[in-house]
Amino acid sequence: MGQTHLIDTNVIIDYFGDKLPTDAKLFLNNLEPVISAVTKIEVLGWHKATELQLKPLYAFMDWVVILPINEAVVDKTISLRQKYRIGLGDAIIAATALVNNLVLITRNIKDFEIIDALSLVNPFEL
Repeated sequence: MGQTHLIDTNVIIDYFGDKLPTDAKLFLNNLEPVISAVTKIEVLGWHKATELQLKPLYAFMDWVVILPINEAVVDKTISLRQKYRIGLGDAIIAATALVNNLVLITRNIKDFEIIDALSLVNPFEL
Protein backbone atom coordinates (compact mmCIF):
# COMPACT_ATOMS: atom_id res chain seq x y z
CA MET A 1 0.00 0.00 0.00
CA GLY A 2 1.46 3.39 -0.95
CA GLN A 3 1.21 6.74 0.70
CA THR A 4 -1.93 8.47 -0.51
CA HIS A 5 -3.22 10.52 2.41
CA LEU A 6 -1.86 12.80 5.13
CA ILE A 7 -3.74 12.65 8.43
CA ASP A 8 -4.35 15.96 10.21
CA THR A 9 -3.90 16.40 13.95
CA ASN A 10 -7.61 16.61 14.73
CA VAL A 11 -8.25 13.26 13.04
CA ILE A 12 -5.56 11.56 15.14
CA ILE A 13 -7.08 13.03 18.30
CA ASP A 14 -10.59 11.99 17.23
CA TYR A 15 -9.39 8.49 16.33
CA PHE A 16 -7.72 7.90 19.68
CA GLY A 17 -10.61 9.62 21.48
CA ASP A 18 -13.03 7.18 19.81
CA LYS A 19 -14.99 10.06 18.25
CA LEU A 20 -14.83 9.01 14.60
CA PRO A 21 -17.74 7.31 12.85
CA THR A 22 -17.29 3.63 11.99
CA ASP A 23 -16.82 4.36 8.26
CA ALA A 24 -14.02 6.80 9.05
CA LYS A 25 -12.25 4.28 11.31
CA LEU A 26 -12.47 1.60 8.60
CA PHE A 27 -11.15 4.06 6.01
CA LEU A 28 -8.20 5.05 8.21
CA ASN A 29 -7.45 1.46 9.19
CA ASN A 30 -6.93 0.65 5.50
CA LEU A 31 -4.40 3.43 4.92
CA GLU A 32 -0.69 3.60 5.56
CA PRO A 33 -0.71 6.18 8.38
CA VAL A 34 1.23 9.27 7.31
CA ILE A 35 1.47 12.52 9.27
CA SER A 36 3.44 15.75 9.19
CA ALA A 37 6.14 16.45 11.76
CA VAL A 38 3.87 19.29 12.91
CA THR A 39 1.13 16.79 13.73
CA LYS A 40 3.55 14.85 15.91
CA ILE A 41 4.41 18.06 17.76
CA GLU A 42 0.76 19.05 18.15
CA VAL A 43 -0.43 15.62 19.31
CA LEU A 44 2.38 14.88 21.77
CA GLY A 45 2.51 18.51 22.93
CA TRP A 46 -1.05 18.27 24.29
CA HIS A 47 -0.46 20.02 27.62
CA LYS A 48 -3.54 18.63 29.41
CA ALA A 49 -2.89 15.01 28.45
CA THR A 50 -2.31 12.43 31.14
CA GLU A 51 0.37 9.76 30.92
CA LEU A 52 -2.40 7.23 30.26
CA GLN A 53 -3.68 9.29 27.32
CA LEU A 54 -0.21 9.85 25.87
CA LYS A 55 0.98 6.24 26.05
CA PRO A 56 -0.95 5.00 22.96
CA LEU A 57 -0.07 8.20 21.10
CA TYR A 58 3.66 7.62 21.67
CA ALA A 59 3.22 4.02 20.52
CA PHE A 60 1.46 5.27 17.38
CA MET A 61 4.32 7.67 16.67
CA ASP A 62 6.76 4.75 16.78
CA TRP A 63 5.29 3.16 13.65
CA VAL A 64 3.53 5.95 11.72
CA VAL A 65 5.31 7.56 8.74
CA ILE A 66 6.27 11.09 9.81
CA LEU A 67 7.12 13.38 6.92
CA PRO A 68 9.81 15.94 7.74
CA ILE A 69 9.75 19.67 7.34
CA ASN A 70 12.30 19.74 4.54
CA GLU A 71 13.31 22.61 2.27
CA ALA A 72 10.52 21.92 -0.23
CA VAL A 73 7.93 22.00 2.57
CA VAL A 74 9.44 25.21 3.95
CA ASP A 75 9.29 26.90 0.54
CA LYS A 76 5.70 25.76 -0.04
CA THR A 77 4.72 26.91 3.47
CA ILE A 78 6.12 30.38 2.73
CA SER A 79 4.19 30.48 -0.53
CA LEU A 80 0.94 29.44 1.18
CA ARG A 81 1.36 32.00 3.96
CA GLN A 82 2.01 34.74 1.40
CA LYS A 83 -1.05 33.83 -0.66
CA TYR A 84 -3.58 32.80 2.00
CA ARG A 85 -4.49 33.83 5.50
CA ILE A 86 -3.53 30.59 7.23
CA GLY A 87 -1.86 29.74 10.54
CA LEU A 88 1.67 28.42 10.56
CA GLY A 89 0.82 24.88 11.72
CA ASP A 90 -1.94 24.49 9.14
CA ALA A 91 0.29 25.96 6.43
CA ILE A 92 3.04 23.43 7.18
CA ILE A 93 0.53 20.55 7.16
CA ALA A 94 -0.99 21.75 3.88
CA ALA A 95 2.46 22.25 2.35
CA THR A 96 3.48 18.75 3.43
CA ALA A 97 0.40 17.31 1.69
CA LEU A 98 1.00 19.34 -1.47
CA VAL A 99 4.74 18.64 -1.73
CA ASN A 100 4.14 14.91 -1.28
CA ASN A 101 1.03 14.76 -3.51
CA LEU A 102 -1.18 13.53 -0.67
CA VAL A 103 -4.86 14.07 0.10
CA LEU A 104 -5.33 15.73 3.49
CA ILE A 105 -7.74 14.03 5.88
CA THR A 106 -9.11 16.67 8.24
CA ARG A 107 -12.23 17.53 10.18
CA ASN A 108 -11.38 21.23 9.70
CA ILE A 109 -12.21 21.57 6.01
CA LYS A 110 -12.85 25.33 6.41
CA ASP A 111 -9.24 25.85 7.53
CA PHE A 112 -7.90 24.43 4.28
CA GLU A 113 -10.55 24.82 1.56
CA ILE A 114 -9.12 28.16 0.42
CA ILE A 115 -6.02 26.37 -0.89
CA ASP A 116 -6.89 25.61 -4.51
CA ALA A 117 -4.57 22.70 -5.23
CA LEU A 118 -5.15 20.86 -1.93
CA SER A 119 -7.40 17.77 -2.01
CA LEU A 120 -9.38 17.22 1.19
CA VAL A 121 -11.37 14.45 2.84
CA ASN A 122 -13.56 14.99 5.89
CA PRO A 123 -13.69 11.68 7.81
CA PHE A 124 -17.11 12.64 9.21
CA GLU A 125 -18.53 12.72 5.68
CA LEU A 126 -17.42 9.30 4.41
